[in-house]
Amino acid sequence: MIIGICGKSGSGKSTLSRTLASKYENATLLDIDKIGHSVLTIPEVKQELINAFGSEILGEGQVDRKKLGEIVFESRKDMQKLSDITWKYMQIEIDKFMSSNEGKIIILDWILLPISKYFEMCDLKVLLDIPYEIRKERAMKRDNISEDKFDLREKASIDFDINNFDYVIKQNSEDEFKRLVKLI
Repeated sequence: MIIGICGKSGSGKSTLSRTLASKYENATLLDIDKIGHSVLTIPEVKQELINAFGSEILGEGQVDRKKLGEIVFESRKDMQKLSDITWKYMQIEIDKFMSSNEGKIIILDWILLPISKYFEMCDLKVLLDIPYEIRKERAMKRDNISEDKFDLREKASIDFDINNFDYVIKQNSEDEFKRLVKLI
């Protein structure tokens, strides 16, 4: 079984994903953002990013995610450029993870899951559609960012069609999570 967990920044994707993964002995979790972070260390990716965004994205010789984020969160065009560069490398890692965990419950945690081939592979698709103010407060605290920085993220984020999901959570509460866990 493959479970896809989606939602915008601060919606609780990671919390729900970890909760589900800990409930089942044969469950494994892939936070696809972490794959995205790891591919930034690949020399070819680093060079393509420098070519696309300039050397100001570097910090101590490596791609500085914060500096890169300041650029790509300002426009969907730049976010798409980043995705175009990193996606082929990310797919290799995701495919390895999927094949090495066949037979397990695989939980995929990623905001961009609906615009990837992996979304259609999901047996259960969950959207955390949490109100803006709650997400903003969480993300600002978690990531130590300003409201303006959060708003840039929000602007660059994709929109979700709730009709594409099997389960939509409108509030993060223990009761909602328990109800979802019972479904699975």
